[in-house]
Amino acid sequence: MSFMHAVVILPFILSAVVPLLHRLAPRIRAGWYVLPLPVFLFIYFLGYMGAVQDGAPYSASVPWIPSLGINFTVYLDGLSLLFTLLISGIGSLVVLYSIFYMNKDKEAVGSFYTYLLLFMGAMLCVVLSDNLIVLYSFWELTSISSFLLIAFWHHKERSLYGAMKSMLITVCGGLAMLAGFVLLYIMSGTFSIRELAASVGSLTDHSLFVPSMLLILLGAFTKSAQFPFHIWLPDAMEAPTPVSAYLHSATMVKAGIYLIARLSPIYAGEAGWFWLVSAAGIATLMYGSFRAIKQTDLKALLAFSTVSQLGLVMSLLGLGSAAAIYSGTGQSLFYVKATMAAVFHLINHAIFKGALFMAVGIVDHETGTRDIRKLGGLMSVMPVTFIVAMIGAFSMAGLPPFNGFLSKEMFFTAVLNIMEMDVLNMQFLGVFFPVVAWTASVFTFVYSMLLVFRTFAGKKQFDKLPVKPHEAPLGMLVPPVVLVSLAVVFGFYPNLLSYTLIAPAMAAIHPTMLQPGQQFDVSISWWHGWTPEVFMTIGVVAVGIALLRLHGRVSVLHRPLLSRISLNSAYDGGLKLLNLGAARLTNRYMTGSARHYLMYIFAFMMIALAVTAGVSSPIWPGMSGYAPMSLYESAVILALIVATVAVPFTRSRMVSILLTGTIGYIVTLFFVIFRAPDLALTQMIVETVSVALFLLCFYHLPKLSKDPEPLRFKLPNFLIAAGVGLTMTLIALYANGASAFESISDYFVRESYRLAGGNNIVNVILVDFRGFDTLLEITVLGIASYGIYSLIRLRLDEEGPIAAAGQEKKSGRRSPVHAFASNDVILQTVGKLAIFIILTFSLYLFFAGHNAPGGGFIGGLMTAAALVLLAMAFGMKTFREVIPVNFRIVSAAGIMIAALTGIGSFLFGVPFLSHTFGHVNLPLLGHSELATAMLFDLGVYLTVVGIAMTIILAIGRDK
Repeated sequence: MSFMHAVVILPFILSAVVPLLHRLAPRIRAGWYVLPLPVFLFIYFLGYMGAVQDGAPYSASVPWIPSLGINFTVYLDGLSLLFTLLISGIGSLVVLYSIFYMNKDKEAVGSFYTYLLLFMGAMLCVVLSDNLIVLYSFWELTSISSFLLIAFWHHKERSLYGAMKSMLITVCGGLAMLAGFVLLYIMSGTFSIRELAASVGSLTDHSLFVPSMLLILLGAFTKSAQFPFHIWLPDAMEAPTPVSAYLHSATMVKAGIYLIARLSPIYAGEAGWFWLVSAAGIATLMYGSFRAIKQTDLKALLAFSTVSQLGLVMSLLGLGSAAAIYSGTGQSLFYVKATMAAVFHLINHAIFKGALFMAVGIVDHETGTRDIRKLGGLMSVMPVTFIVAMIGAFSMAGLPPFNGFLSKEMFFTAVLNIMEMDVLNMQFLGVFFPVVAWTASVFTFVYSMLLVFRTFAGKKQFDKLPVKPHEAPLGMLVPPVVLVSLAVVFGFYPNLLSYTLIAPAMAAIHPTMLQPGQQFDVSISWWHGWTPEVFMTIGVVAVGIALLRLHGRVSVLHRPLLSRISLNSAYDGGLKLLNLGAARLTNRYMTGSARHYLMYIFAFMMIALAVTAGVSSPIWPGMSGYAPMSLYESAVILALIVATVAVPFTRSRMVSILLTGTIGYIVTLFFVIFRAPDLALTQMIVETVSVALFLLCFYHLPKLSKDPEPLRFKLPNFLIAAGVGLTMTLIALYANGASAFESISDYFVRESYRLAGGNNIVNVILVDFRGFDTLLEITVLGIASYGIYSLIRLRLDEEGPIAAAGQEKKSGRRSPVHAFASNDVILQTVGKLAIFIILTFSLYLFFAGHNAPGGGFIGGLMTAAALVLLAMAFGMKTFREVIPVNFRIVSAAGIMIAALTGIGSFLFGVPFLSHTFGHVNLPLLGHSELATAMLFDLGVYLTVVGIAMTIILAIGRDK
């Protein structure tokens, strides 16, 4: 693992530690623990600027699933460096701002910073990943973490609605994008973005090339809120303002922009890419700017302005892709300027939009409202915030002398170049781009001025405000002041960015247009004479001022669009229909009967297997090659059949449980006959614990009727039961007699000691060869035990002690605690010795399990059996006094030990869960073998004990 790999996982590590730090020192604001990390990340990535500028990108790889070509390869070039600096730089200012914005006494700030760090780490990994599958994994993690951030104020219905909408739309788009990535892999045999770009010549003629492009664009458009997928972004405004500032300026919505830029070397030569990206961008630009002038909520206005600005950048990337179409000709340089404008405006937008969101957050925080209709005259009491908002809004409007003016002029140049060069024979459509761009710029000017002057100028309305307005504290003012200062500096000195960030990013987007050692000419200047761009800007200001004066008088400029006919209503209606249809379908088969559910499962299984067998090969393998049946085996089979048939005919639950346990013990005899001691021990102990568990579960059920209904023959039940039995029999015969591959058992027999240092092949498989399966299994079991405990605890809390006592009195039953105890003197006397013997034997099984029958799983079950006997013989009260242990913590500790054992492999540069062993001389014990698998087995042992006792004690307790 390289140092950069370690750096990019720091946010994930800190996200897990922050809640603990917050609990240990609650008086210190949690943000102060978090702030040093993004600052460090910004400085760290800033150190690569010189190397990237010289054309020396950084790359390092860690194997993940090498057999599928999936490695976590970090690749830092000009494009990824730009985004890492935005993510860490804006992130540092957002964290500082949030320290003073969030109320540490009333809000769960520990959880807030956990989500924020998780989001920051996911975004860094997205922009640094060279592997498409790794990129997709972190792409969806940004959706999940943003869901948690948007829903942070979960007591608000609108917060939950906005979080759900954002996750549904972006995750569905991400799934489409994943399908596109898979198609790229099918075409090329690689998930590496660099390898795909290098082999693009062999991909363009493939029949899957265009479908993959469409699917990937769907993922990018949904993430970057392009029309018509933009509807999630305004509703995401329900998040706390620091979240909005971060998501909308430098992270979430920029992920789609990044993907378009990163994959341009692959798809930019396709005409469809040019049309879809540029058309979607220009439509989003126009729609977002028009909707923004209708908003009365400041954050909603900024949300639609973000939609509009994202459309601007997207359209520039689309127009810039024409450079690949005309590669090798003089025309290509015209279109490269569109990419240069896209990169420059990407930086500018992050700066002024972050400042504006923070300014709006200050207004909301210090006045109690974001409604423009209630605001006005705030410049007299909030002068610093007014200056911040003014500079940010003027930059967004494209007014000099701020940085937004320069990138807006470059945008006008790009659309005019497209018209002049008539790219792709657009004819009259070439005029369409500059006309729409100019019109949208007019609306941009209008909503920018509304934001500033309706809020800070005009008549004072302080009597309408929930809070007396005043200037924000210094800690909230510093971050936006820093950002607007950058807007001024980059406005006067734009070439500070030319060859440090813009040119390297352009080289990453258009790598084939440069010779080795060459770089793009990026010279940004204020004055080029009286060009058409200047007259377009003058027209924007003139018409914008006129519309601003007419804004309150002309209804089309300020009244909202029809709410019944809109994309939001279509989304809500579609979701409502889906929920209604799902509810109706679910109610048809969710009858509350376990028997019905088993019938569905078994019927589907039989049909699926029958169809599979019918389309592949006959499932009957014949009876040749089977060993003769001995007398002992025949007797055991007969006993098994008798016990099984007797279960449905019993009239008592107790007898049913005992017969079911008998079936399990008879199966244990088979393992003994076939010389499988590990399986025999496991089966016997599992059956013992299961019988106790069944007894506890059945205790809570209502009593059986004194006059039960007579048994009746039910044909569907008989057919399903017989069909399942026949199907499983055929599967067993087929699996035993028709193997298409050589048995892997020979490999385990031959290599178990040489590779894992163990003679017990079963244990070696569990803790070494298939240790990852075991880790996942104990994790799932642990989660299940917590779920069972939570459900029972919830039920007890709802019933309360009075209800529970009343129910006990009414039913005439004792409480489960007392029912779990025994007053049998013989049982208690024998139990004292038996418990000691069982615990001793369980420890023997654990320590000897690597070379003899046993292991952590069997030892854990044996220990649980001893503890169950202790509770049954002496009662729960005595059990708690003797064993004052929280078994939920025991299972969690076991899972943690097993996971840390696997992670420890990384310290030695070997794959996850690699084990080793050796021989050492120990005091008293002499020459002994030690294996790291024993630590993993200890985790399994503790997990099994914790899980078994958590479930049994939860079911066998009361309030």
